[in-house]
Amino acid sequence: MARDIAQTDAYVTSRRERKKVEMLFAHLKRILRLDRLRLRGPSGARDEFHLAAAAQNLRKLAKLLPNGPQIRAA
Repeated sequence: MARDIAQTDAYVTSRRERKKVEMLFAHLKRILRLDRLRLRGPSGARDEFHLAAAAQNLRKLAKLLPNGPQIRAA
């Protein structure tokens, strides 16, 4: 039964999407050192996570830009 489910297209797609999400959390924990929260309380944890997510999004955005930001001389 489990092998039959693992062969479906929906399962393969789900596995691929789960891998993307897990890689993002692994990066947050390992590179951005979000394995332990330093701020206290729910609002502190939320703020720390939002800051880490923003840093991760900026990193992804920088990869999309071919040569970085272009600066024009005035």
